[in-house]
Amino acid sequence: MNYAKIKWYDVSNGPGVRISLYVSGCRNHCKNCFNPETWDFGYGKPFTEEVENSILEGLKPDYIKGLTLLGGDPFEPENAEVLAPFMEKLRAVYPEKSFWCFTGYDFEADLLTGKKAKIGTVMRILNSLDVLVDGRFVEELKDLNLLFRGSSNQRIILVKPSLESDKVVVWDEKTPV
Repeated sequence: MNYAKIKWYDVSNGPGVRISLYVSGCRNHCKNCFNPETWDFGYGKPFTEEVENSILEGLKPDYIKGLTLLGGDPFEPENAEVLAPFMEKLRAVYPEKSFWCFTGYDFEADLLTGKKAKIGTVMRILNSLDVLVDGRFVEELKDLNLLFRGSSNQRIILVKPSLESDKVVVWDEKTPV
């Protein structure tokens, strides 16, 4: 897997100061995507053990609230295979941090059915996340007033309660995550 960039002090892709990992590779190709260079799976640099370790180290300070995955798309099969063990490691080392992920895929239709990556791999990532922002960016539904998403069709999903209740639980913006 390649990654496009790492933002070490990001405040726009989840609450608080976070590290954001932009992975490379996306088949959605949303019209007016803000990161079209990340569609290419070969773009950027290899995601190595050294990069993993630098993220683990970067998450140590208390003021860093967590990590956000985006891209590209973390749930493309090529990316998911690499991210599943990495996210499990992060969750084990930092149980108090929050982990967010942005995907152009739909939680129920694509991820929970295994239409994207292998269902076991998808579930490993989902079980490591607190929040999933799902859905393609739709230019016609763009709304600059939305918190943590670009178009009104996208949802901010609380992953654990959604998996436990077998229905989508959307973040109400008052609940800490």
